[in-house]
Amino acid sequence: MKKSMFSLLSIVLLAGTVVACSNNNNPGPVNTPSSTPSNGESQTPDKPKGPTEFSISFETTGDGTGYTSRVDLKNEKWIEALEDLTNTEIHAEMVHTTQMGLMFAGGKIPDVVGVLGTPSSGSMAGSVEAGVFHPLTNWIKEHTPTLYETIPQAAWDAVSVDGEIYGVPSYLSNPSRRATYIRMDLLEKTGKEVPKTVEEFIDVMRAFKDIGVKHPYAMRENFKYADVIFGAYDVLPYRDQFMVMDDEVVPKFFQADAMMEALTIHKQLLDEGLIPKDFASITVGDFFSNIEGGNAGMWSQNAVGLPSLATTISAAVPDAKIEMIPSPTGPDGEGGYLFYSPVLSSYYINKDVEEARAIEILKFMEWQLSEEAQIFFEFGIEGDTYTIGADGKINYKAPETDQEKEEEGWRSGQINMIKDATLSRLRTELDEKYGAIVINGFDNILANEGRGGIGFYPELSSSAKFPELGFPSQDVGPSFIIDNMVRMIYGQRPIAEWPKVLEEYRERGGNEIIAEATERFNNKDGVIELYR
Repeated sequence: MKKSMFSLLSIVLLAGTVVACSNNNNPGPVNTPSSTPSNGESQTPDKPKGPTEFSISFETTGDGTGYTSRVDLKNEKWIEALEDLTNTEIHAEMVHTTQMGLMFAGGKIPDVVGVLGTPSSGSMAGSVEAGVFHPLTNWIKEHTPTLYETIPQAAWDAVSVDGEIYGVPSYLSNPSRRATYIRMDLLEKTGKEVPKTVEEFIDVMRAFKDIGVKHPYAMRENFKYADVIFGAYDVLPYRDQFMVMDDEVVPKFFQADAMMEALTIHKQLLDEGLIPKDFASITVGDFFSNIEGGNAGMWSQNAVGLPSLATTISAAVPDAKIEMIPSPTGPDGEGGYLFYSPVLSSYYINKDVEEARAIEILKFMEWQLSEEAQIFFEFGIEGDTYTIGADGKINYKAPETDQEKEEEGWRSGQINMIKDATLSRLRTELDEKYGAIVINGFDNILANEGRGGIGFYPELSSSAKFPELGFPSQDVGPSFIIDNMVRMIYGQRPIAEWPKVLEEYRERGGNEIIAEATERFNNKDGVIELYR
């Protein structure tokens, strides 16, 4: 079951509920016993239990200068508000990625450990396999069925080891997050229609060049956020883009004919001056400078970033109109970008936590999926960060100062542990200028495009043996493959030699990677099939 996020109307209807809950001495569902037995007869309510107490660590990659470095987490306002809502007592700490291994080695492990990613993340240091945490499958199914039913199966698979659930994830209900953006004002100037196919996309690029657009389609090194053509041909060279081919499980770039077509198109774009000559070395900073300065006609970027990008571009070009459009389709009529891993972060319960308290912690996590929780995490505290107008609508006081923005990020991001991280839909609905565009993008564009594949969690161990063939991150291909793609686009190696590149990949260690991928797929060992 997938839980649909409720609309702004639901916020209005819930406002009275939230107010009522805030006046309850024991408002949270955690440790809140029922006062009505199964036979429907009334009885004296059980005496409320004390708060569920637990310690928790959140993994961070920050530099130590953020919000949590300037506040006392023992008395942090949002943790205290969360405790009041859920009848809990939370002892939180931040642990840098580089210190996670030391935490496990030292044995001072919190009751709950949060990690960026899954059990296979390097910062977990093999702790799940070493028996540091409780297996959770039976407890989750028996005591928190809503939690189990709401989170997609792919996310549960990603936090499982040997078929047993160990973590509770912050997940993505829609794995397609990247979108194709266009300067609609420039498109209107060309007189062209919104492109649908690769051929039409290139035609629009040519038209943009004719009217003086410096970057008809913005490019970036390693094809990062610059891979729309490879998506159209279903040859994205990424970690979770494996497929079954001739009884083997291979990376999708083994589709030689499709890859050669995609490379040929890129060489054509380079030769016609439709992408910059230095496309292979454009940094992330220059990439955004080109877009924000109004010098790009089309580009690829996360859909949630539209309001920020549109605001910045409009400062440079007041008449600019930014929209998302369906990504161009390839020969199979499909297109789009990689499907993301279904898990952004996940949480594990120390095996030393007694069963009763572990179950209460799981109930606390389940509550975070409730409507009451969503109101709190997205908007905060009534009378402080939002008010309810006479019409019953929520009036959110959007953060203005850096401190307020950091608090919002902490509340709606960090301590909102278990959530559908696809989109902060409630806040987005309140954005009168861009909210509808973003929601339409997710619901009617991204929901119908994107390239899935086979992924492995934990990652293929053989990839680590051959660094040039491994995947540095989820959306960066092996350096050996990327280097050859770039060389062919520049004409330094014939595109017709792509089958030879695949032979070289096998000889350099790729055969071992493919053999492991095939064996694990056949044995259903840590396999995630990222398809809709």
